Amino acid sequence: MKRKVSQQRPWCYKWRRKLFAVLLLGFCFGTTVFMMQSQYSRIMTMVQRPKIAFLFIARNRLPLDMVWDAFFQGGENKFSILVHSRPRFLLNKATTRSVYFFNRQVNDSVQVDWGEASMIQAERILLKHALEDPFNERFVFLSDSCIPLYNFSYTYDYIMSTSRSFVDSFADTKEGRYNPKMAPVIPVHNWRKGSQWVVLTRKHAEVVVEDNTVFPMFQQHCKRKSLPEFWRDHPLPADGSKEHNCIPDEHYVQTLLAQEGLEGEITRRSLTHSSWDLSSSNDHERRGWHPVTYKFSDATPMLIQFIKDIDNIYYETEYRREWCTSKGKPSQCFLFARKFTRPAAFRLLNTSLLGPFNEATRKSYPW
Repeated sequence: MKRKVSQQRPWCYKWRRKLFAVLLLGFCFGTTVFMMQSQYSRIMTMVQRPKIAFLFIARNRLPLDMVWDAFFQGGENKFSILVHSRPRFLLNKATTRSVYFFNRQVNDSVQVDWGEASMIQAERILLKHALEDPFNERFVFLSDSCIPLYNFSYTYDYIMSTSRSFVDSFADTKEGRYNPKMAPVIPVHNWRKGSQWVVLTRKHAEVVVEDNTVFPMFQQHCKRKSLPEFWRDHPLPADGSKEHNCIPDEHYVQTLLAQEGLEGEITRRSLTHSSWDLSSSNDHERRGWHPVTYKFSDATPMLIQFIKDIDNIYYETEYRREWCTSKGKPSQCFLFARKFTRPAAFRLLNTSLLGPFNEATRKSYPW
């Protein structure tokens, strides 16, 4: 018996040595793979720069798609695009000539009505999808009538040079806009107004998407009053606030950030220019509750230069003048402008805005 036991021991020790070698080899292999993956991730993070998500709110197709096509050229890997259009609308070769917009529509869009909470619902849908890309660090809302005023490189550097959001926000003191039924959830001292065309940091975009308090209050209590049919044919009332009460997209983001105590993290101005000085216009299409629409005859280099030269904004309700800065130095206030018709935008593209069309594009896009 003793001889048999002594013969079994070398085999047992050999088996243990093999097991230890296999385990050691597996540990070394796993450690090497982990280190390679970590190094690869660090390299990819260094290669992949933070991106700007351009979020378009459109009725159907994007009439100015080729203006944006020219803008995005050369900015690859620094931007992403999402479009909220009517439900079941597809961006394909039949509806856009720009490859940048192919299949960029969100698949859960809602029917949007002007002056209703569906507009801010569309904004939240766009942000939800844009946040799925971890490299998206800024979120820019644009309408289907917006044009860029500068090239992509300048626009990217301007937006990414600050850690703050750009949110046009000021105290709204007009009667009839704030609904007392919102209190105490939204106290009147947090009630704000401004342009819906905001630029948000990732932190503030997450605040909007995760909000489950302010948004329901807006759905229930922030509604415009009904307008008479064919209201454009009627003279404008002396007091417009009596015709419509609360336009949700003019209040939501501003009020939400005030409610969350985040106003110290925003630059309180918009980067999108709109012309609301319509008092001298006799054109009914240029008056009312919408900014002026620029037509072909309006689209001149002088107009663009006028908008570019604006370096401050005055807010009457707060007696505040906002001097525009970038990287700590005085700068232009606006990177985008609206509302431009298709002929107006293409006229600018063909002259001085983003460079001339080539001949093939000119034939594809007759005015």
